[in-house]
Amino acid sequence: MLSKIASLLKKRPARWVLEIFIFIGVYLVVRAWTQRNVIEGPLPPVAAVTLASEKIDLQQTRNAPYLLHIWASWCGICRFEQDSIESISKDYPVISIAMQSGNDNEVRQYMQDNGLTFKVINDEEGELSRMFGVTGVPTSLVIDSKGQIAYSEVGYTSEWGLRFRLWLAANN
Repeated sequence: MLSKIASLLKKRPARWVLEIFIFIGVYLVVRAWTQRNVIEGPLPPVAAVTLASEKIDLQQTRNAPYLLHIWASWCGICRFEQDSIESISKDYPVISIAMQSGNDNEVRQYMQDNGLTFKVINDEEGELSRMFGVTGVPTSLVIDSKGQIAYSEVGYTSEWGLRFRLWLAANN
């Protein structure tokens, strides 16, 4: 009996290591697939107007990195993440794009109902989102001070993960 238990204990760590490697491999494949179309490098020339009637040129070089966050009001994961984005907007510039979330008044109402104050561009038809290669939301792009996309994430990203990427972009 003891020899069987000892044999199982010897095999179990090897199996755990194998399962961890398989999980990491599957995660990396899924991540690569979800981000396959997201653009890299410099931002395309985009001039837009926020819901607050502020003209924004996304390609304009800034003195510090910023977060370009693409979301939708109908997206459950976006709702789960929105408080983190709001918190980040208190410390870093955040420009968001509301993808196919209704007309300006509907997006404005959504922002008000949820206590969100970060800048938002309404992408009613999804044209801006397609320009960035977004096929799923939320998508977060960290733009460095040179106007280059330093990091991109599709799907839920923790507040601390985004803060760390913004910090890295500021210190490169």
